[in-house]
This record gives sequence, C-alpha cells and structure tokens, in this order.
Amino acid sequence: MRTLISNGTIVTAEGSYPADVLIDGETIALIGNGLADGGGITADETIDAVGRYVIPGGIDAHTHMELPFGGTFAKDTFFSGSRAAAFGGTTAIVDFAVQPKGGSLREGLDVWLAKAEGNTVIDYGFHMIMSDVNDASLAEMDTLVAEGVPDFKLFTAYPGVFLSDDGAIFRAMQQTAGNGGLIMMHAENGLAIDVVAANEIAAGHTDPYYHGVARYPIFEGEATNRVIRLAEAAGVPVYIVHMSARDALDELRRARDRGAKAFGETCPQYIFLTLEDMGNGFEGAKYVCSPPLRPADHAEELWTGLVKDDLQLVGTDHCPFDFHGQKELGRGDFRKIPNGLPAVEDRVDLIHDGGVVGGRFSRERWVEVVSTAPAKMFGMYPKKGAIAVGSDADIVIYDPNAKRTISAATHHMDVDYSLYEGRVVQGRADIVLSRGSVVVRDGEFVGKAGHGQYLKRAPADYARQS
Repeated sequence: MRTLISNGTIVTAEGSYPADVLIDGETIALIGNGLADGGGITADETIDAVGRYVIPGGIDAHTHMELPFGGTFAKDTFFSGSRAAAFGGTTAIVDFAVQPKGGSLREGLDVWLAKAEGNTVIDYGFHMIMSDVNDASLAEMDTLVAEGVPDFKLFTAYPGVFLSDDGAIFRAMQQTAGNGGLIMMHAENGLAIDVVAANEIAAGHTDPYYHGVARYPIFEGEATNRVIRLAEAAGVPVYIVHMSARDALDELRRARDRGAKAFGETCPQYIFLTLEDMGNGFEGAKYVCSPPLRPADHAEELWTGLVKDDLQLVGTDHCPFDFHGQKELGRGDFRKIPNGLPAVEDRVDLIHDGGVVGGRFSRERWVEVVSTAPAKMFGMYPKKGAIAVGSDADIVIYDPNAKRTISAATHHMDVDYSLYEGRVVQGRADIVLSRGSVVVRDGEFVGKAGHGQYLKRAPADYARQS
C-alpha cells in the first residue's frame, strides 16, 4: 500500500515547510515538492492535505489503562483507551506495567502485555512500576532494559502501596548507572500528606476539595528536590512525572541550571484547571488526581516552564474513573476517591489551543512537546516523533483552524464525564495514520483492534546526553 499526502504543510520540532509525503507500506519513503504533479510517483491513495498540517503522530508517554486503584479499575481498556487516543491525534502510548507486591517485575510486565496484545489500535510500550526494590528486582531491571523496557517508576507517595524509601530509590538509581535505564519519580511527600489529610478528616473536611488542600505544593517541591539530589549522588538522570506545582518546577529549574540531568513533564489538567475546580461539593471528585490541581498562578508558571524547556513534554496521566459508581467510593472521605482523570483524547488539541492559538509558543514547539520530545526521551526517535524518510508513517493530517466543543457526549474515552465539558478548542485531527494505515478519518474510526504493535524501546541515551 502506497499513500501520497499532498499539498500540506509539514510541521516538525525543527521547522515547517510545504511538501508532499509518500508512504510505502508502514514507513515514510519520500518527502518532496510536487510529488503529485507529474513526478512519476504512483500511489494507491492520495490524501489532499491543503490548508492543513502534516505532523508526526502524538506520543502520550504517561497512560494507565486498566489500572487497579483504590478498590476498582481504570475504565479504559487498551482498546477503548488507544482508540480514544487515536481520535485525538495520538499514535503511540507508553503505559505502566505494575510489579505485584512480593512478585517479580516479569510477572507484572507479562500481565500488562497480555492486556494490550491483540486489543490496542496504535503502537504501545511499557514503563515498569517497581513496588519492591530488592536484590532480585534490581537484577531484573538489567534484563528489562535489554528487552526494551528501559524506564522504572518509583514513588515517594502512597505509603503502604507504592512508596519507596530513600534507600530503595537510591539503589534503583545506582542500578540504572550500569544498565542505561531511567528512573521516573512520582515526587510528593506521601508520609507528610497522610498526616495533613487525617487532620482534615478529623476537622470534618471530607469533600474532594480538601484532597487538593492536604497535598501541599511544598510537599511536591521537597520530594522533587530530594529525588533529584539522590540522582545526582548516583550520577544518573531522573525524570519527574506529572509536575503540578511551582515549588517543584523551581527545584527542577535550579537542578538543570547547575547541570543536573533532570527532566520533567506536566499534564493538561495542571495548565487548564485549578484547585477551584475541585469545589462545588462532591462534584469536585471528578477532578481528584495526585498531585492535585493547584491555584491558578501555578498553571502560568508551568506554561512558562514549557516555553523555556524547563519542562520537556506533556503527558496525560490518563487514568479514568466514572463519577457514578467509582469516584463515589469516596463520599464522606476524600481519601477514598480513586485518583485519576480522563485526558488521552484531548491532549494534542488542548496544547495546540492553549499553546499555539494562545500565543504562548510556536507550532514547532507544540509538535515537540506532544510528539518529538517523548519519542527522544523514551527511546523511540526517529522511528517515532518525526516526519523523515525511514520513520514510521505515524502521521496526523491536522486542521489548525477547525473548532470543536469538548463533551462527554461526543468523546470516545470510556468514562461518564469530561474534565473540559463545553470548552471550545481550536485545532482537530482530521486523518490519523498509524504505520501507514488510516485509523481515524473525518471523525470515524476505521482502524482495528490488534493493529498496534509492541514497541521495544532503546535505553535512555537521550537523557544522558542532553
């Protein structure tokens, strides 16, 4: 199958220019001007991209499909979640496999591979959540890096569930010094947060709003500084996930200014929503995630971080729970509300609208933070995240002028509400190709379960060299 995309404007992290793109099979075969006009090029299908961008497919490097949490499971399966991602212009996800407590990394990875295989409609890879750091799991890290799972997530939050102490974190970091892997950190002081949360409940403050109040920004800043310092001591890079607070961003900036190999992501909820969205009684449960939403001034700082590359990319932390029947588990005690939000479908459009249309940064920077930077950070570039000869034909024909209204009535995520109900955004993915095959065309899903391939990813060389 040969597909020719003509008359569009290619937009990459490096620049923009008018050109045609020839796809042969699953990869980009040729880029040039006038390929559709007597250039001797034959194709089975020609897509006219006039007036639209031709961009590398989005990469969401932070999703949680089917994640068990708080006595329930994230609603999106690998089929429904990856299909929703495709509708939003994302053509690859990196999800998180979870080591069972007392079990091996391999056990956890095999469970998640089984969930995804045959069901995912776009390409997918895995990071590994480490629940136990011990001699056996440290040795397994080497094996997983060699097998294409080079990233390991640890937590300074969730005591009794995921929290690792400083010694365990440092041992895992030391292991990556030898195997080329990358430690990803959820950085909040979970022990201190639990003290404040218990105080709030004792005072009768049970509404979801107090989830945000209890998780002080300073607790995120302290933990961020701590894990970066541990990484510096180990001589390895570290990646801070879902950064929400100015306090944490300031620590990341200071670290990068002194030459530390420290990197960070933020998520749409932290730059478009605020702590006030968690008000309105139990309705605020729809917005409960960790770290929580912050006061509005934190959001502007995070935008600045994206502009200046203090923050390298935008993931989603997509982990949806229905308001009815799941979020409601926390009525009367905000600590029991499942933490997580639906976001995978809206990320690319939101960042285009708020970043490019909003005048904060260029369309090239937009492509960088939603596609190219995650491809580089997580060992997929230039196979992914690029419009280049030899790259996978993960391509989005994107209309930068189209407007749409976000709503639970029209989204494709398997969740009963939208964080952005009624918000109008400018920019829309019209045609989405995954490895040369059209999976979404003009608002219709034309892909299939099982099209997505598992991504064996390279070690974290980019994080070491940047």
